[in-house]
Amino acid sequence: MSETPRDDDNGAEVDLGVSLETVATVVDHLRAIQETEDSDEFDTAEEGAEDTEQDFDESTLTAFIEELNEDEQAALVALAWIGRGDYDAEEWEEALRLAKERGAGTDTAAYLLGMDMAGDLLAEGLAAFGISVEDVER
Repeated sequence: MSETPRDDDNGAEVDLGVSLETVATVVDHLRAIQETEDSDEFDTAEEGAEDTEQDFDESTLTAFIEELNEDEQAALVALAWIGRGDYDAEEWEEALRLAKERGAGTDTAAYLLGMDMAGDLLAEGLAAFGISVEDVER
């Protein structure tokens, strides 16, 4: 059984196999890392970039994701796929199954870091289930 069934805004039980807090933490890290990369490319938004880099870097995120079990890592990938539009929320079980099959023995952190706008995709994946990542307590 998965880690945390949660209620969405409509009172329906959602069981994603990973805690909402974990997803929100990964979203925060990915967004910070990718914003820093974008600002480095264009030499803009330097103010606050140093603080972001200290708290949210690739090695910290990689270590965090590596601490998760295989089911939780697969759930992150499946959520990103749903957020990208590869699958609908109704196809959750299929997306999760394929994420487990394809992810066996791979580096989930590297996969997510290599995905454009991965933080936003994870947030969109949650939104497909009626969950706003901004409302998740950290």
